[in-house]
Amino acid sequence: MQSKVKTIKMSLFDNLFKNAAKEENSLKINWVALTDKAQLEEIIKISIAKPVLIFKHSSRCGISRMVLKNFERAYDISETEMDRYFLDLLEYKPLSNAISEKFKVVHQSPQVLVIKNGAVIYHDSHNYISFDKIKEILKH
Repeated sequence: MQSKVKTIKMSLFDNLFKNAAKEENSLKINWVALTDKAQLEEIIKISIAKPVLIFKHSSRCGISRMVLKNFERAYDISETEMDRYFLDLLEYKPLSNAISEKFKVVHQSPQVLVIKNGAVIYHDSHNYISFDKIKEILKH
């Protein structure tokens, strides 16, 4: 009797984690990896035709992971409306500094920047990152 209860509990436990993993995988945004300083000029050119979003993320930071997950869950703008670039801060810290210099925005982590017509129209960091704010700003 006891082994049957244990099996049912484990099965339920396994299903919860499998479903959570499946949901997490389905929430991912199709990001373009930001890995080279030359891409900043590309981003400026693209931003003339449509907005570009840069998400700066530290994989060692629990807050950054939580913010990214919440952001991806809320995100619902198509690729045709806005390009999305993802910067891994642990791998490309000098590039993060170049972004700060280029766009005159103090480095934070996590951080989101939206570039339009070559300039930052929105930036925020940590729990202040708001997809709703981004959508509102893009309406104008």
